[in-house]
Parts: sequence; structure tokens; C-alpha cells
Amino acid sequence: MNKNLIRQKDFFLLMLGKLVSLMGSNIQQFALSLYVLEITGSATIFASMLSISIIPRVLLSPIAGVFGDWFDRKKTIVILDILNAFIIGVYAIIFIKNESFSLSMIYLLVILLEVTEIFFGSAMSAVLPSMVDKEELFDANSINSLVMNLGQLLAPVIGALIYGKFGLKLILIMNFISFLVSGVSEMFIDIPKKHKKPDKISIKSFKDDMIDGINIIRQNKFIFIMISLGTIINFAIGPLFSIGLIFIIKEVLKATDFQFGVFQMVLSGSMLIAPILCSSYIKKIPIGKLSYVSFIFIGLLILIMAPIPSSIMLNNFSSNLIYFLLSAISFMIGILVTVANIAIGTMFNEVTPIEFMGRTSTVFNLIVTIFIPVGQMIFGFLYDIISPSYVITISGIIMVLTVRVYKTALMDVDTEKTSNGRCDK
Repeated sequence: MNKNLIRQKDFFLLMLGKLVSLMGSNIQQFALSLYVLEITGSATIFASMLSISIIPRVLLSPIAGVFGDWFDRKKTIVILDILNAFIIGVYAIIFIKNESFSLSMIYLLVILLEVTEIFFGSAMSAVLPSMVDKEELFDANSINSLVMNLGQLLAPVIGALIYGKFGLKLILIMNFISFLVSGVSEMFIDIPKKHKKPDKISIKSFKDDMIDGINIIRQNKFIFIMISLGTIINFAIGPLFSIGLIFIIKEVLKATDFQFGVFQMVLSGSMLIAPILCSSYIKKIPIGKLSYVSFIFIGLLILIMAPIPSSIMLNNFSSNLIYFLLSAISFMIGILVTVANIAIGTMFNEVTPIEFMGRTSTVFNLIVTIFIPVGQMIFGFLYDIISPSYVITISGIIMVLTVRVYKTALMDVDTEKTSNGRCDK
């Protein structure tokens, strides 16, 4: 881990603000989920609250991408964090006064926060690569990954403790403060002004810039490859962790809630320690090769995992052994997934022009996000009708074949970087 990078004031404040707001948001999201289940007892309503956020993402991502590239990114992220603090502050006052929320108010809150998150993400996408040198990008993405995973790991534990003892009111107040602190801390960050706003803002200029962003994606083969690769991988592998392993552990192995919690902690822990343990070694490996090797090993580990929940294993070995094997392999996959994400993020930052970062990142996230629920529906259906071993095998085969298809393209990233480096010299 690059300690010099952490000592830089601007980078430290950015990561601190990100961690504070992320913790607040994740704790609130967790508590809202518990609150909805508590007042309705309906899994369907609970699921609808989680899935409704896809609507503003589909509708607003292209718009947010253009605006993220047009306006001063520092002002944008500060204003949006302060706006989030205002929204949550209003909701906190309403909750304190009425001691409850209607479902319609909860849906509105989820949508409002998702809208601000879309525009915030578009502006933030170019902040990191504009603040650090290219040779520091890998370390910067490693630290960013550590912060993101730390927030996701701690939030459910803290959220459960606070919600159980004090209820939703304190969590809303805490999240209000977290966004306020994040917004204030960002005021002191020096972010290079690399945005490009047209002389005259109009529908035509918006349309032209949005088309320019789409053309960048189509013409830059590496961005197009990353979008294609990421979409297929999320479609096939996402359901394994969001549905498959949960189904196997809870329904097939009949694990206790404690065992399931331990499994989730093992998986989250692997994603947390990967940037700490691996960054000094893996940053020496060329990005394209690192991505290819990581994805290939993920596919192979999934194929190794496939026979573990089979009827042969279940009939001949204890459920505790099977649980241990699944947890151990998931731990290794979690480390490799984190490494691959850092590599892909670094590659994306290196090949995408800063002035187009908002548009390309929002399109990337939109396409990848849309195909996650599609994969969940298809693979969820398969887990219901055939052996989990067969479904996991399908996921592993798709993973390995996809990465093999894109091997040359990934290796070309390293070749082009080497060629550019020689030319620069």
C-alpha cells in the first residue's frame, strides 16, 4: 500500500469523506430494509424497495454522464453531498415528528437518493484519475477498493446494533451528519478542473456531447471490451454469490443463521484484505495480464466448486465439511474478484480521456447493472429446477470461455502501454 499517497491531503480527505458517507448510506439502507420488513412482513415489498432504484438509473445515467463532464466536479460532489444531507435531515424531522414512514415516503427517499447518487457517481468517476499520477493509479484504486469494502463490511454490523437499540431515528440523524461531514471535507480538496462545458448549453449541445461519449466507447476498443467482458461476467457470476451460494448454504446444507453470517464475513473479509496483502505484489504485473489471470483462476475455482454441493458429496461427506470447502473457495474467489476489479478500474482510468470519464463510466455502470437482475432471474430459475452443481458448472464454463475469447484483447493493453512508453522515451 502506498503510504505516500495516503499522506497527501487531498487524497486523504477524499477517501475519508467517501468512507464517512458510504458508511452512513449503507447503514441507512440496511436499517430501511429492516424497517420495511418490520412494518410489512412482506418479502415482495422488501424486494421492490431494493429493485426500484434501477428505474432512475436507466432513465438518468446518460444525462448524468454528460452533466458530470460539463460542470466543475468539486462543486458538484460538494453540492450533492449537502443536498443528500438536506434530504435525509428533512426525513429525520418527519420521522421524529410522526414516529413512522409510509411506504410511499420510503420509495420516494430511495429514488431521491439514487438520483443524487447517479449524478454524484458521474462527477466522482473522474476525480481519482485527475488527482493522482498514472503510475499511482493502481495504488489509488487499491485504497479506494479498501475503503469501499470496509464500508460494506462494517455497515450491516453497526446498522444492526444501532437499529436494534435505538431504531431508525438515530440512523437518519447519523446519516445526515455523515453527508454533511463529507460535503464539508470535500470543500478543502483541490480537484483539477478538467471538465469541459460548451459555450452555450442547449438540447443540441447535450445531444452532441452524449453522442461523442457513445462514439468514444465504440471507437476505443479497450473500453468496449471492458464493458462487454464486465457485462457477461456479471450476468454469469453475479447470481452465484447473490443467489446460488445463499440457496446452497441455507436450503441445501440447512446452515444456521450464525453459519451463514460467518460465510458472509469470510467473503467480505477476503475483499477487504486483498488490497492490503496483494497490492505491493500485483501492481508489478502488467494490468492486462493481471486481469486475464485473475478472471481465469476465478473461472477455474468456480468449476472446482461445482461438484461440492452435488448429491455424491452430500451423501458421503458431512455438511460441515461441504460448508468449509465452499467458504474456503469463496474466500479465494473474493480475493481474486477484488484484484480483478482493481485491475479493470485502473485500466479504465488509463484508457478513458478525463473529459469523457463521466459519460463512459455511467454507460459502463448502466449496462453492467442492467444485466445483473437478468442473470439473477435466469440463474435463480435454474437453481430451482436442476442441481446447484450443474448451475455452478454453467457459470464457470461461461466465465472461462469468455475470458479466453478476450485474452488477446486484454494482453494488447500491455503491448500498447509498452509501445506508448517507448515512444514517450
